[in-house]
Amino acid sequence: MMMGFGNDQFSMAFYIANRPDIDSYQGLNHLHSLHPGEIDHIVEETGNHWRKIFNVSAKFAFQYLSEHSDEHELPQSWQAYRDTLLYQKQCPIALLFSPPQFTTDNVVHIVAGRTYARELGLEDLIWLDEKFAMNTSQRLIVCPYLDYRQLSNARINQLSGLVSSLSS
Repeated sequence: MMMGFGNDQFSMAFYIANRPDIDSYQGLNHLHSLHPGEIDHIVEETGNHWRKIFNVSAKFAFQYLSEHSDEHELPQSWQAYRDTLLYQKQCPIALLFSPPQFTTDNVVHIVAGRTYARELGLEDLIWLDEKFAMNTSQRLIVCPYLDYRQLSNARINQLSGLVSSLSS
């Protein structure tokens, strides 16, 4: 069962080990499309950690979709993308708190954090460097955690290229 933020038609998913420390999300047992303003609410209630997660994932989504997708009409900035589309009904990317389910679909799976990848027991990973690993048959990428210092702009560029290589 998939649990997290987004819609069930996603083509790419980030997987993280934790979820917002808010009662309504602790018991979440399905995919929940965020509503406008919900990210602000989560950040207000939980602080800087979740602000970083949303900002970094919005930066990646905006960059990747700007470069690789003609289907999505995008706002002018990653900040506007975060506030109006990220993990909402029309967003092609999900943020999941449940482990990856590798099926025959065309989903690109991105596990955020080497430690979480180890906890999940992911196998047959090819480490490209100390930060990124892949399993192309499962359309899986392990990347640094969704934090400014770990998934810097340069690493967002690298991640975008890796996702592109799996999507073509």
